[in-house]
Amino acid sequence: GAKLLPGEVAFKLHDTYGFPLDLSADVCRERGVAIDETGFHAAMEKQKNQARAAGKFKMDRALDYSGEGNAFTGYELLEEPAKVVALYADGVAVQALNVRQNGVVVLNTTPFYAESGGQVGDQGRIVAGESTKDAQFEVQDTQKIKADVFGHHGRVSYGTLKVGDAVTAQVNSAVRHATVRNHSATHLMHKALREVLGEHVQQKGSLVSA
Repeated sequence: GAKLLPGEVAFKLHDTYGFPLDLSADVCRERGVAIDETGFHAAMEKQKNQARAAGKFKMDRALDYSGEGNAFTGYELLEEPAKVVALYADGVAVQALNVRQNGVVVLNTTPFYAESGGQVGDQGRIVAGESTKDAQFEVQDTQKIKADVFGHHGRVSYGTLKVGDAVTAQVNSAVRHATVRNHSATHLMHKALREVLGEHVQQKGSLVSA
């Protein structure tokens, strides 16, 4: 039978070395070798799905969250009471996060702004317990797990944070104000550039941090 170039090999030539499928096909044809095109397209699809999963959220690696969406109150509030509805360590749902553990916290309502449109997510802290301050979680970044579910990334600085805990979510207002100010400044600058240079100057997104 005719020799067959496996689809994965053809895909590697395309993906790693930049040989398009039709070029590989031409070279193979001259040498009486067929290409497993079905295998090539399957490998392409697999890689697209992996890239989609990886690129969906920078850090959230598609955390498995099936609960309710949460309210976002950050336009009105920088601090509010909330409840811990889910916790993640190393991408896996857990019941508690212990001191010095890194993880992701999901609350039922949050004043923390999640990264979108180039404006970086809020930082701050989530404090459990009324007066005793049973636990404190330092929020280093906030990202969306789903459109209406915010993941607060960071680490426990003391105590143990548990699912179900009543907490106070506190946005670091200095960082937020600096970020918002820079975000607004970026838009104002683009507006001014458009007025000076013409409408063809388009803002396509820029990372804005504090």
